Amino acid sequence: MNEVTIRVHGGAGPTVIYLPGIHGDWGLIGAFRRALGERVRFVEFAYSKDEVTLERLAELVHAELKANNVGSGWLLGQSFGSQVGWALMARGFAADGVVLAGGFVKHPWPWGARLFQALLCGVPSAVVNPAYLGYTVLCNKLARRGPEEAGELLAFARARGRREWRAMSWRLSLIARSDPRAIARAMINPVHYLGGMIDPLVPWPLVTRWLERECPGYKGKIIIRSADHNVLGSSPRESAERVLSWVGAWGAQPLITRADDCCEPL
Repeated sequence: MNEVTIRVHGGAGPTVIYLPGIHGDWGLIGAFRRALGERVRFVEFAYSKDEVTLERLAELVHAELKANNVGSGWLLGQSFGSQVGWALMARGFAADGVVLAGGFVKHPWPWGARLFQALLCGVPSAVVNPAYLGYTVLCNKLARRGPEEAGELLAFARARGRREWRAMSWRLSLIARSDPRAIARAMINPVHYLGGMIDPLVPWPLVTRWLERECPGYKGKIIIRSADHNVLGSSPRESAERVLSWVGAWGAQPLITRADDCCEPL
């Protein structure tokens, strides 16, 4: 069908456009969205499950933004979503700035994406689905989530079927081939990196080192010690505070209660 789905949540502040990772939808973003509150207009997407190119995916996203009168805004690219964001800017979308949430430009380890793809293709869904559900339940308990988020995470895990896993595998192949470095080198608007200290999927020291050298708009990084690759989901309140401060949202209030929750490694 080559379709994407958009949802726009109200707010009188700046526009933040959430582009999800390889999971492809808003199923992991609920706690982060609630932490933002009404201080931004929050736009979120669910991708097509068809095997479409990054350029086609960006075209579909761009069309939905135009149809909903979203002509500019901050791009919040979660992991794979960063690649959709770069492709969207290549189409001429007016990004006020970019937040890479576990994102990247060209992935420093494209072989890792191919390896992960091979694992997804080689393991039957009868094994992957229960393992993923167990992982989700464990993360939820460790983070002491409330009942609302616990329900969202369980619903997300249970909804992963054969088509969803196949779409994730396809997106990994897109990561392995993607190279938007020319777009990043031309980016003069603000680019921020937000990551989790525990990230075996994206080596953020390599990503941020490249940004420091090559991206004129790069403003620096925030690495949250208690977060993992899914930084927006594993540390939603801390992540929301950082995003609100970067986009200049009105009425933003400090959300972090412990001084050691975040750090800026050298």
